[in-house]
Amino acid sequence: MERILIVEDERNILRLLGRVLRQEGFDVEAAISFEEAASKFHSGQAFNLVLTDMRLPGRSGLDLLNWIKEKTPDLPVIIMTAYGSIENAVEAMRAGAVNYLTKPVESDELLAVVKHSLLHKKPEFGKEIAREEKDQYGIIGKSPAILDILATIRIVCDSRSNVLITGESGTGKELIARAIHDASLRKAFQFVAINCGAIPGDLMENELFGHEAGSYTGASSREMGKAEMANKGTLFLDEVGEMSLALQIKLLRFIQEKEFYRIGGTGPVKANCRIVASTNRDLDEELRCGRFREDLFYRLNVIPVHTPSLRERKEDIPLLAEYFIRKYAQQNQKFIKGIDRRAMEAFIAYDWPGNIRQLENIIERAVVLTAFDTIVPADLPRKILDAGAGEAGGGKIAGQQEMKLPEIEKAAILGALEAEDWNQTKASSRLGITRRQLRTKMVKYNLL
Repeated sequence: MERILIVEDERNILRLLGRVLRQEGFDVEAAISFEEAASKFHSGQAFNLVLTDMRLPGRSGLDLLNWIKEKTPDLPVIIMTAYGSIENAVEAMRAGAVNYLTKPVESDELLAVVKHSLLHKKPEFGKEIAREEKDQYGIIGKSPAILDILATIRIVCDSRSNVLITGESGTGKELIARAIHDASLRKAFQFVAINCGAIPGDLMENELFGHEAGSYTGASSREMGKAEMANKGTLFLDEVGEMSLALQIKLLRFIQEKEFYRIGGTGPVKANCRIVASTNRDLDEELRCGRFREDLFYRLNVIPVHTPSLRERKEDIPLLAEYFIRKYAQQNQKFIKGIDRRAMEAFIAYDWPGNIRQLENIIERAVVLTAFDTIVPADLPRKILDAGAGEAGGGKIAGQQEMKLPEIEKAAILGALEAEDWNQTKASSRLGITRRQLRTKMVKYNLL
């Protein structure tokens, strides 16, 4: 029987949580403060999981989390709070919490999160967060913005709340939506995506909700819609800002009631799916102009996630470039060992209006066309090289301030180290310098 320690100073909540977990077969111990919880560990008691409130009398739940991680790093800890936000949760997840609950805690959500956390006993976050999540979800990056997104995925994955992902085209919104699904308890069921901007308005309702046989000319049989396909799984509404006002009303009812009517249908159809939506539009502006319903916006925007543009996370460009070079070199059966320093400088200087999608496209082209074993400036489009060269007279590059040479050098070194899993010998070879020179630069840039 797995033992759980609950640390909560509100006794009514403590009793309620304990009752729910005991009914599920767990052995539950209780404490009302940091000191009482610590004393249970000092007395030799062992636990399989700790569930603690963030706000405790005296030292906080975050203090308790840090204390536990020093003593027993592999013990899973869940943080709960009525006062928190995504920012609090990110801090807790980085400190080593495996999950996060918001009070008042619902019984089914509590049990789902506890059981999921017990299945993943080693911490998902901490110093290895980016590498672990990158391997699992394909999200590549070490920038603060990406670390925040990875933490948010872990926080919200098992929640039933809807998610709205915003950001420019090409920033990876669908990749994040799939990551939320793949990290959740819904991963055994379907992830169903529908592009609201690619389907004509008069066909969108049929695509979303399906139809009955004979409902219109050519409808010879019943057809299931995407909402029904996503039952128990995740429905991803890509570019939801393109949806017509008439269909927004029907979508709102579906979100509220978890049921819909097929075209030509007379009875409601139930579908319990989690909604993740995305848009590259400014929905605040759409609300002001009356093109998007305010009530639907608040139903979708329960958990907001913003994907940064590539120009906001330039320290990730070397990692992304190395990843795409390996991907397309393998697909094209070519040996490409990396990217020339001058080409990387041009990449970092460029503004990337098409974001990651544009970077991937340019690297695929360079891999196919290059005659060398390294991507060199000659393999790149002129607009990329012009950005690297800058304007005559030392003006701004592609509409933004030029990065200084030390910043470029640090980014290149970090990219090589990440590409070689921090093997200094291999990284120095990739960079074309000696291992001693590499270590000197790592000291200079605080990379040791």
